[in-house]
Amino acid sequence: MSLVNTRGGLKPATIVNLSTNEEVRCMFNPHEYTLTKSNSWEAKPVRGKNVPKVTFKQGGAQSLKLTLHFDTLAEGADVRDLTDPLWKMMLVDESSQNPRSGKSAPPQVAFRWGKLSFEAVVKTLSQKFTLFIDDGKPVRCTVDITLDQLIDVDDYQPQDPSSEGAGQTEQLVTVIEGDRMDNVASSSTGDPGSYRDIAEANNVDDPLNLKPGQQLRV
Repeated sequence: MSLVNTRGGLKPATIVNLSTNEEVRCMFNPHEYTLTKSNSWEAKPVRGKNVPKVTFKQGGAQSLKLTLHFDTLAEGADVRDLTDPLWKMMLVDESSQNPRSGKSAPPQVAFRWGKLSFEAVVKTLSQKFTLFIDDGKPVRCTVDITLDQLIDVDDYQPQDPSSEGAGQTEQLVTVIEGDRMDNVASSSTGDPGSYRDIAEANNVDDPLNLKPGQQLRV
């Protein structure tokens, strides 16, 4: 099924499953999207003062919220054929089982539109069907989606349309208790000797001193 270009001739926004490289092209680009971010602060009472001492604890991830529109009335096709890949991005991907922890998780995704490349996980997904044909088949819907950021906005690189799909997909690995950099390199790339490159890419000065919960781009 072919998707029409959006109004104004703009290229469609896409959401990419970074585990499978399956791409969902937005049939109609969003009218708007919202980026939000929150920080955690701790208020400690100060004797004799009206205002507590506020101390910064940690920064929160950005969230991207947007509404996607799909319409297959002209073709008479089931609109769910276009949106089912979005639901797969909410499901645990058994093929991505971590060999060290034995745990699996839903895939990481990327929302790409123009120079914005927002690498994230899907936090919420809501689909509303708004038009049906005689046999009850849905042919029009909206999808409200919220994505939670994985990579700091300062680390984003502008997307070059001519290079889309080139190279390998970067993944994010979470360190668990007892991990060493060579373990991470071996399970992620198959080459334990690549740990030096991973350490350098993540500004890790001491590859032997990894902290549980630390995230590494591989």
